[in-house]
Amino acid sequence: MLEVTDLHAYYGKSHILQGVNLNVQEGEIVALLGRNGVGRSTTCKAIMGEVPPQGSVKFRGQEIAGKKAFEIANLGLGYVPENRDIFPGLTTRQNLILGMKPGQKAGTGRWTMENMFDMFSNLKERADVEASVMSGGEQQMLTMCRTLMGDPELVMIDEPTEGLSPQMVKRVADVLQEIAKRGVATLLVEQKLSIAMDIADRVYVMGHGQVQFEGTPDELRGRDDVRKEWLEV
Repeated sequence: MLEVTDLHAYYGKSHILQGVNLNVQEGEIVALLGRNGVGRSTTCKAIMGEVPPQGSVKFRGQEIAGKKAFEIANLGLGYVPENRDIFPGLTTRQNLILGMKPGQKAGTGRWTMENMFDMFSNLKERADVEASVMSGGEQQMLTMCRTLMGDPELVMIDEPTEGLSPQMVKRVADVLQEIAKRGVATLLVEQKLSIAMDIADRVYVMGHGQVQFEGTPDELRGRDDVRKEWLEV
């Protein structure tokens, strides 16, 4: 579904991504692991067109490197950024409506507003409240749900559990698994190793702007050398 080959990206003169190779198959949860600053978030931004990519990024066999972010989104690739990017002056309901694609009719995709409210009761309680007064956890829920409202076939989610309570972390993990059950593939950037290892089908470990390990969670558990060199602080 998603195939990234020899992906490079720069911030000014800083060479951040130095030949990233990865793929995501239908319905998979793939975790992208690594220490802060190794290029995980930049990988998502380059795939989404928010950072100019050099290399090949194919989505369902179509080359999308060089396309604009809205064009990529319209092809069926969703993105939940780390900084959430909610519309603070709009209500929860209005934010969710804005997640739908142009011309998309309500209730025609995998997800409806009622689904969002069923999964996250907090959002239902705050349906007509401005997003600016919501807690960080509620804003994270809203950002994920807004992306799902566009009915993506693959969604990239950057640090969804950052700053959340243990109870909310568990809820987010449950939702990620529900996303996969509905046939939506997920590329997950996650700092909490335990969450990623519990729900991912495969994992990539990044270091120095490159993929240093690819395998299943069980294979990573058996590689003390990889964990010590690229994951442990």
